[in-house]
Amino acid sequence: MTDHEPPPSAAALAAHLRSAISGLVRATRPTDQLAPSPAAVLDLLDTRGPLTTAELAAARGVRHQTMAATVKDLTDTGHLTAGPDPADARKKLLALTPAGGSAIRAERHRRVARLADAVDVALDDADRRTLARALELVDRITDVVAERRPAGPDGQPLTGDW
Repeated sequence: MTDHEPPPSAAALAAHLRSAISGLVRATRPTDQLAPSPAAVLDLLDTRGPLTTAELAAARGVRHQTMAATVKDLTDTGHLTAGPDPADARKKLLALTPAGGSAIRAERHRRVARLADAVDVALDDADRRTLARALELVDRITDVVAERRPAGPDGQPLTGDW
């Protein structure tokens, strides 16, 4: 594309961006050791701190019963612990155990390593500079989307960070 050509439409760019990011996420999954839903729960707890099952369900946009099953599995595998909620003794706050924290950090590390390897193989120095600039633009788009998307009851976005 040259400077003399009209720019692609916002819709065309948005469709390509969504497809490219989805493909990138799918391509990194073979290195994952955690299923997507448990990984998302561990990520939320790692980034936001202790939450209730209801807060996790709202943040992920799933039913309470669905989240309760995921929480039970993560608790049974030693990734989560439940303790009293100081604000409401009827509720339990879920927190990462050291094993849960290690698991989500290892998952992130594997994904980043896979991506770093691909960047190293596919891009020269000029391409890396271009990618760095493009990522700044993706961050700007993300900020706008985050400002306009519905939030959970805690005011946080409805999904965890990848």
